[in-house]
Amino acid sequence: MLVTTTNSIEGKKVVKYIGLVSGETIIGANIFKDLFAGIRDIVGGRSGSYEQVLREGKDTAINEMQQYAAAMGANAIIGVDLDYETVGSGGSMLMVAATGTAVIIE
Repeated sequence: MLVTTTNSIEGKKVVKYIGLVSGETIIGANIFKDLFAGIRDIVGGRSGSYEQVLREGKDTAINEMQQYAAAMGANAIIGVDLDYETVGSGGSMLMVAATGTAVIIE
């Protein structure tokens, strides 16, 4: 299934707009990731463990959104937006939401 952040797809015609679809996930970061990320904050550098959590959250939310779109008969999703928020006590969990418009393209 084609998934894009744009509202149109070059060379393709949207023949039917089906409706809004979304996918959400909430992922917790464990204490070891927090510890190593804290060390990285002190010495500098990227936090690979948190980057992996972000990727997993994005992939899961997009996959869920695609499943809903496919169940509605869509073959593409346009206008996709990704939102990231921290939730839980002390922001210990990451919520990722993916939303877009399910369409049929030729």
